[in-house]
Amino acid sequence: MNLIPTFIHWTINPEIIQNPIAIRYYGLFWALSFIFGYYILKRILTHEKLPIEWADKALIYMMVGAILGARLGHVFFYDWEYYSQNLLSIFNLREGGLASHGGAAGSLIALWIFSRKVTKKPILWAIDRVVITVALAAFLIRIGNLFNHELEGTTTSVAWAFIFHHGEDLQPRHPVVLYEALFYIATFVLLYLLYFKTDLKNKAGKLTGIFFICVFGARIFCEQFKAHLVYEAGLDMGQLLSIPFVLAGLFLVLRKPPKKQA
Repeated sequence: MNLIPTFIHWTINPEIIQNPIAIRYYGLFWALSFIFGYYILKRILTHEKLPIEWADKALIYMMVGAILGARLGHVFFYDWEYYSQNLLSIFNLREGGLASHGGAAGSLIALWIFSRKVTKKPILWAIDRVVITVALAAFLIRIGNLFNHELEGTTTSVAWAFIFHHGEDLQPRHPVVLYEALFYIATFVLLYLLYFKTDLKNKAGKLTGIFFICVFGARIFCEQFKAHLVYEAGLDMGQLLSIPFVLAGLFLVLRKPPKKQA
């Protein structure tokens, strides 16, 4: 008896409402990532008996850094040929185009400024705490990509393949954004438990290193299932940009803590 795979037909309209203005699920999940991140950061600050108002300032710094970095990352790393001829389109966020690696770089710069101007603590102190919220944000953004019918996977016959009815064709494809989302939510749970249940938060850079290894390691793995790669052979741009983050993560996890001076 021949078994015919039952594929998942993804027919959800990317737009929640169209009038008077179009609101997309993608934008909603981006907003939720900042809202949830804000409340998690408030809990962390309360846990450490630190000023709660730091969460408000961190939210502003992170929003600017993440969105600006993600947009510029997409422009320069993925589609500079187009944007170099259409410079004004760089500012049109409604057309889409945000790169996670650029968002990570922009967030790091924002946290460096935040550490110098607000907390007066080492930058790794801030990053070790914020990466918990960023892991959750990465999960929510990938769910937003799913609702947006973006980042379609390669064609496949696996039973859990998705057919994206708002995509380019009706071929069953790997739901690669779900693969990434599962890695990211698992990373969030791991970091959350390590922060509240262990003393790793007191070992500078350890949580950041685990975040880099898990998130960007997952990105390297999942890229092989994406349909449209920047390079047709070897490593694609997403994988190449992930390697430095994974190496940085390994360094932070394996390095010995500096000796305290007497």
